[in-house]
Amino acid sequence: MTDILQEAIQVIEERGEKYGHPRENLKRIAEMWTSYLGLSIEVQDVAMMMILLKVARTVETPMHKDSLVDIAGYVGALDKALTSD
Repeated sequence: MTDILQEAIQVIEERGEKYGHPRENLKRIAEMWTSYLGLSIEVQDVAMMMILLKVARTVETPMHKDSLVDIAGYVGALDKALTSD
């Protein structure tokens, strides 16, 4: 499990360099989803929906490492989005 968490931390950092701080990236996605769906979507909704997407994929391959890393990564990104400056 430590490998998965360490890899998730690395992914969060790499994606932060490409897409900006998780707060801004999740907020941007939330705004687009809100516009498209006509519903109020918040930052935490985006992270949870992406986690659910990854969970759905694990139905076929429960131990697929990339999906597990992504799940941990979305949890970490949400935490960073909601708690860091």
